[in-house]
Amino acid sequence: MTSPTWHGGAQAVVTLTFDVDAETPILAAGRRYADHLMTMSHQAYGPDVGVPRILELLAELGVPATFFVPGWVAEQRPGLAATIVEHGHEVAHHSYSHRAPTTLSAAEERADFERALDVFVAQGIEIRGHRAALWDATRVTLELIAEHGLAYDSSLMGDDRPYLLEVADRSIAELPVHWSLDDWEQYAYLPSPQIGSVIESPRKVLEMWTAELDAMRHYRCLFNLCLHPFLSGRPSRLLALRSLIEYAQASGGIGFARCRDLAEAAHSDLSLPRRTPPAVSADPDVYPD
Repeated sequence: MTSPTWHGGAQAVVTLTFDVDAETPILAAGRRYADHLMTMSHQAYGPDVGVPRILELLAELGVPATFFVPGWVAEQRPGLAATIVEHGHEVAHHSYSHRAPTTLSAAEERADFERALDVFVAQGIEIRGHRAALWDATRVTLELIAEHGLAYDSSLMGDDRPYLLEVADRSIAELPVHWSLDDWEQYAYLPSPQIGSVIESPRKVLEMWTAELDAMRHYRCLFNLCLHPFLSGRPSRLLALRSLIEYAQASGGIGFARCRDLAEAAHSDLSLPRRTPPAVSADPDVYPD
């Protein structure tokens, strides 16, 4: 009898992930932006318009997804997380405030992390995984994930396949990400706070992601796509996403999975590498702060 594999025999596995950040990344840049109505409406488009449109697309195409939701967003929109779960998708931890852990003290990061968990507990949403705001995880981040018994993280870039991290006598499945599979780098633009400078054509983005998917089939990788509803929920971009999903379905040999299900498969795969979190010693005489 063969042991289970993280990919289940597929040539590549696709995890469609949506970071439902709404207003939080802008507020994290400064509370004053709460009074910038254009900016706040730009961000609110994500949960208010993008998420329903995305849920409709996923239902039509029959594919699962994971929605990383900051606790603040779930708190401000009480029915949002439940609606996502009711559609058969996963809601995962994406901080409370969307402040980068690398900008917080250990105590501040703990308070932010646990405040988000409290929101989801109060709403009856089971949380199995985590993604750091801006992917800026720290050692404290991983320790909190282990301490609270979550199964996986999806913030690091040490591979293009899942791997296991040994943290505080526990194993965490790492589902790695990369900037090339993030729509923020393609579509994000705001004049204030200044974010991005070029809005790419969805046709160009579709070509890039299709090429990456083809290559990942060759190397049997994890295609962990990170999308933001206020960006990819826009009409032409969502149609590009539809084309990408339909291309993957027609290609054969490609599986789709929620992150929590992939993490469970990764924990059962005895062939996956087990690593410790990156530990780099930097001489202050060579690399001053």
